[in-house]
Formats: sequence, C-alpha cells, structure tokens
Amino acid sequence: MRIIILLAFFITTSVWSQSGNIKGKITFENGTKAFGASILVSGTQKSAVTDNEGQFEIKGLVYGSYQLKISSMEAKPKSVNVTVSKTSTQLDISVEKEDAKALNEVVIQKKSVKKEIKESGFSVNVIDTQEAAKRNMQTNELLAQSVGVRIRQNGGLGSSVNYNLNGMSGNAIRIFIDGIPISTYGSSFNLNSIPPALIERIEVYKGVIPAHLADDALGGAINVILKKGAKNTLNASVSYGSFNTIQSNFNTTYRDASGFTLKGSGFYNYSDNDYEIWGKFAYNVLPNGQKDPIKAKRFNDAYRSIGGRIEAGFTNVNWADTFLIGFNASDDYNEIQHGQSMSIPYKGRFTESDAKVISLNYSKKDFLVKNLEFSVNSVFSQRGEVLNDTVKWNYNWFGEKALGLRGEPFLTRDGAQQGAPTILHIDNKIFSTRGGLTYTLNKNHRFVFSSMLYSFKRNDYDEMKSKLERDFQEKRDLQKSVLSLAYELDAFNSRLKTNLFGKRYNQKTEQRTPIITTLNGQSSITEQLENNNITYFGYGLATSYFILPKLMFTLSAEKAIRLPSENEIFGNPGENLTSNSSLKPEQSNNLNVGLRFGPYQINHHKFTFNGSGFWRNSTDKIIRQFSIRVNEALQATPSVNLGKAQSLGYEASLEYSNNNRLFITMNMSKFNSLYKTKYDKNGMILENYNKQLPNEPYFTLNGSAQYNFKNIVQQNSELNLYYNLGYVGSFYTTWFEMPIDQTPTQLTHDLGLSYTFPKKQFIVSLDGKNLTNQQVYDNFAVQKPGRAFYVKLNYILNKF
Repeated sequence: MRIIILLAFFITTSVWSQSGNIKGKITFENGTKAFGASILVSGTQKSAVTDNEGQFEIKGLVYGSYQLKISSMEAKPKSVNVTVSKTSTQLDISVEKEDAKALNEVVIQKKSVKKEIKESGFSVNVIDTQEAAKRNMQTNELLAQSVGVRIRQNGGLGSSVNYNLNGMSGNAIRIFIDGIPISTYGSSFNLNSIPPALIERIEVYKGVIPAHLADDALGGAINVILKKGAKNTLNASVSYGSFNTIQSNFNTTYRDASGFTLKGSGFYNYSDNDYEIWGKFAYNVLPNGQKDPIKAKRFNDAYRSIGGRIEAGFTNVNWADTFLIGFNASDDYNEIQHGQSMSIPYKGRFTESDAKVISLNYSKKDFLVKNLEFSVNSVFSQRGEVLNDTVKWNYNWFGEKALGLRGEPFLTRDGAQQGAPTILHIDNKIFSTRGGLTYTLNKNHRFVFSSMLYSFKRNDYDEMKSKLERDFQEKRDLQKSVLSLAYELDAFNSRLKTNLFGKRYNQKTEQRTPIITTLNGQSSITEQLENNNITYFGYGLATSYFILPKLMFTLSAEKAIRLPSENEIFGNPGENLTSNSSLKPEQSNNLNVGLRFGPYQINHHKFTFNGSGFWRNSTDKIIRQFSIRVNEALQATPSVNLGKAQSLGYEASLEYSNNNRLFITMNMSKFNSLYKTKYDKNGMILENYNKQLPNEPYFTLNGSAQYNFKNIVQQNSELNLYYNLGYVGSFYTTWFEMPIDQTPTQLTHDLGLSYTFPKKQFIVSLDGKNLTNQQVYDNFAVQKPGRAFYVKLNYILNKF
C-alpha cells in the first residue's frame, strides 16, 4: 500500500507541478532578427538558442523569478529579469549590435552535440549528413568514407551488407535506429533504405560501446539518429541513374502551438542491378569442366523496396519532451543472383519480405525529480519473409540453361538453384524495448542506467514439404536482455572526462525441429528440442584529457561480449546462411588509444588531425564459414566459432578547410587480423596459426575534396563540386595464399556536383561513380557495380 501511495504521489507531482514555459523573440535595435543567440537561465541548466526567426522557447521552469543572460557573436551581452507565474510567458527582447572590432573577441562556449560526443573518451566518428542529403549517396556509401569503417556489400542496391570496424565484422557490429536494433524492423528497412535526408547524424563507436546503447555490440556500434525537428517542414527527393536505379524519399513534420506533432516519411527504391562482371572470378563452367572467362551482365539481381513511417503525439510540452506513437510499414523484393561466391549463377531464386512495426517513444527531463531524465523506446514488429526457389535447371552467366556433354540441359543436383525446391514462409514476431534513466548529481557527476529486452519468435512453413512435415512447424524462440550502469565524471573544468560502466548479458534460445523417419514404408515424425540459457558480465571505461586546449588524449577499454544472433543460430535461407545451434558467445578484450589535434586556425586555414591505435583480442570469434579448399563452389554455409583471433592496428584522419569554401579530408586504417589458435582439440599444431584471416581487407584509404562557388549563374545560388577517392589493399579470400585466390588492389574515383537555387528550395545534383570502371570487390570476391551515373532533384519547404 505504501508503494502505491508513493507512486501515486510521484505521478501527481509530475503531472500537477506548477511550471511554465518562456517563449520569446530577440531582435537587434534596427529590427533584424537575432539568429543563433544563446539564452541561459541563470542558476539553472536551462538554455535555448534562437532560430532563423529569432525565436526561442525554454520549458519546464518552476514558478518564480529568473534572470535570463543573452549572448551572441553579433550582440553585446544582456540580462533580463522575468517572473514565471503562468503556463506560458511571452517576451520580446531587443539587443544592441556589437561593433566589428569587438567581434574578434567573442567566444561561443556552448558545445555542439557532435563535439560533446567526440570529447567523451570513446573511439567514435560522428558523421554529418547535410551535404550527403543533396547527392546521390546511400547511407552505407557515406559510412564507407569514414575512418576505420569498411562497408562490404555483396553486389548492388539491396544486396546483403557486412560492416567492418577496426578488424571486427559481421554481427559483432550492431546497427541501431535511435538506439533500437535495426533488425527489429526487418530486411525491408535497412541503412540503404534510409536516405541521408532522413538522418540527423550517425554515431560510429569502435570497440567500446557506451552504456546507453545497452546491447551485445562486441566490436562496435553504428547508431543512426533520425531527424526529430518540430518545425513545419517538407523535404522530398528523387534520383535516377545507371542500371535503371530509382531512389526517392520524403519526410515532413507538422507541429501546432499546443505541441501536437505529426511526422511522416517514406521511401521507394528500385534497381535492375544488371551491371557487368568480368575478370578471373567471372566464368562459365563448360560441359568438360573447364572454366571459360566471360564478360556478362547480372540477370537475376533486381531489387525493390518501399516503406513509410508515421508518428503522432506531443513534443516540448510540460509532461513530456517527446511522446510519439508510430507505425512503420515496409516491403521488398530481392532476386538472388548467386550463393556466397559468384561461381554458380541462379535464376528464379528470390525473396519477398514485409514488416509492420508499432513504436512508442517517450522522454522527459526532470522526470519526477529535478535532474532525472527518463526515456523509453518500445517496438513491436511483425515480419514476414518468403523464399521462392523452384527452378530445377542450371544456368550460365548469359542467362542460358547450362548444357551437359551431350548438349542436353543440365539439371541441378537437388531440384532447385540452392538445395531442394522450396517456397518457405518465415514469420517473425519481435518485441524490443529500451529504457534509460540519467541522473545528473551536479555538473561534475552523472549516473546512467540502461536496459534492453529483445524477444524473437520465428515459425517456418514450407509449401513444398509433405503434409506430415507441414503439420509440425519449426519453431524458433530467442530472448536477450542487457543491463548496463555507468558513472560519468567531468573534472578540472572539463579537461578530464571519465566514463566507467558495467554490463550484464543474458540469452535464452529454444528451437523445435520436426524429424521424419521411415521404417518398413511407414513414416513417423519426432520433435527435436534444443535450448540454451547463458549469462555473462562485461565492463569498461572511456576517458579523455585535454593536455592542451586543442590537444586531447583518449583511452577506452572494454571486456565485451557478443551473443549469437537469431540468424546465426537458426539460419537465414534468403542469405544462404544455414543454422548452427551450438554457437558459443564471442568474447573480446578491446583497447583504443588516441590523440586529437585541433582545430587549429591560421588566417583562413583550419586543420584537425586524429590518430589512434587499437587492439582486439577475441575468443570464440564468430565468422561465416569459408572453404579450406581452393576454388570450391561455395553456396550455403553456417556461422562458426573460429577460436582465438587478434587484431592490432592504427588509423588516422586529417581535415582541412579554407575560408569555408574548400574542404579536404583524408583518412586511412591499417591492421592485422591474425588467427591465434595454435593447437586443435587433439593437441596438434594448426597449420594456419598466426596467419592473416581470409576475406578481410586490412588496409583502406579514403579521400574527399569539396569546393563551394557562390552566386554562379544566379545571385544567392551555390555550386558545390565533389571528389572522392577510395583505396583497398589486396587480400586473400581463402587460407591458401595463392594468386588465384587474391582479391586485387582496388582504387576508385567519384566526381559530383550540386547546384542550389537562390531560394534554397531546389537542389539538383549529378554524380559519377567509379569513373575509371575499376573492378571492385567485397565479400568472397563478389564483384560490385562498375562505372555509373546518377541525377537527383531535392525539394525543401521549410515553412507551411
């Protein structure tokens, strides 16, 4: 009873506490609007910044008297006294312009979100999307230009993607949408489906993961923060280019004076992906078994995805900073051209997927008590997938039936392109919820608690199986929970920042598989039950220290755990991934050490340099099984525990800008990734001990340049020119380090331009990718698209 009364008291206090908002407008004496002025409520942590209209809002002030301190690069400092005695108080403030000589002495103290994240001590990249939103770029392409990040894609638009961060790859890298695992949304909603225009920023954590992203991200995490602005805006774009590729998207937000907010976004993507392949990995197998090198177009690789999202609720009101209920729906169609390698082309093998997702997002600062921030994001997803594979003929790379020695069409071994004929229906139900509490004791001490619960249920049904088998459906259940607690210290006037955290991991799995046995002509069915329940603990720290005002040292370390994913345990036929219920969790000791110089400014020149070293020491590393035999026709394979592996490497990046017109960035990453299991189960020395792991590019380099031209053709217009360079060092695809298994060195060049019209509502861009038509490869020497050209139109409406 006491608990109920106490809970009722807290709820009543939260709902009925007397607090109000201050809304205002700041102008200069000549009547012009003061954009970017900072307003600080003296004695509190409340603050705001004026928008393009000079307007601001500060919410959640308890009734009483306050002093507002106003500062701006263009205005003299000013203090204003105000009394909050009602739910909304309106102010009109006039400030005096600062003279030009004094402007050189103005220093903005408030840090951007990007800068705060970079100074947190974690090894992290923060990627802006503002420029990329204007161009024909997929989100994965944007990520690939970031230091230490390698995006590995099995072909063109819509093909499966593998992420590599500092030598850690696969599911060791977790992808999040606003902190929720992207797997919740299904294969039809992925990073290539989310255009940069819908993204606020991308945070890439390498090796050590903060507590608020409570998950088993052993090697790194990519957290995509979607745009959440509450302005009345509309943004839409459409692009068309090579291989009949269409990409389009829109997003819009409406908010009225009461705080009611409505958001909508959508996308449509399509590509034939009929690009050419050639070279030593592209060949037809002749009737006599010989390999005939070819140059041909991919013919069974089309991809289509469509999706939309709508959210409704309230933002920036007394009882919630954010309260939004959302619904996502997405659908895709994906033709499968081949298995793990390009050795045998498929025809007629494809998947169809759909997802329906309901979400709840709530956050509130000063929740129940002052300085306590609460947030919860819950998602329920119903995902469906159908794998269709019933064509019984073998084909060559010209899309023709393969012929035998006598000229007859050549049948596949088991009656379909990959294994036995199947029309497999997979029904997934997923519930994922993430909750967090952050308590700021004072400006130096903060505590963060986060919890994540992930529940996965899967039922399989194959139309091609017998009635006896269909009556006993396969069942796959997985539950995962991660709890984390962190303490954050900010000391010595923010010169030292330290984050200490611990994590608890738990996973339960159960799978029921029907097994048919036939005896004396009579068939019977039994059920094989496999289950598992495991718990692990991890811990870590991240710290940064400013040796000099513009020289920062960072150190981060973590004992990290990675639990096997549902696809690795249960398999995924659409990705030619077979099941492995005996997989063990992967464990790793991760360490990052870094230095950051800058930004240093000399006249109009600005420089920033980042350098870091990293070490990863893994046990029971989970990888996609690869062949130990040269030139084997790889098709479907499971994930396996490799044993011990170690990565040691470094990365560096340089950023340069001149007068906000010329921008140049260069970054490189190099590491070794060595197999460290010396003896097998029988005590025999393993042949591959201390060898570089196959199929992992270990040296990459990226460069980009951008130049802005003002007032080209029209006044107030802007022309941007872009250049990107990408380099990947040669690497082997098998343990046998022979030339035939070597993926060659890759060097690509991209050029692009965008033109912004005077009213800033229309942007037109042109992009040329891989202009020299180089052969580019990723996983298991699967060739990616060659030379391609695209045109894109953006439309932006900021107020309606």
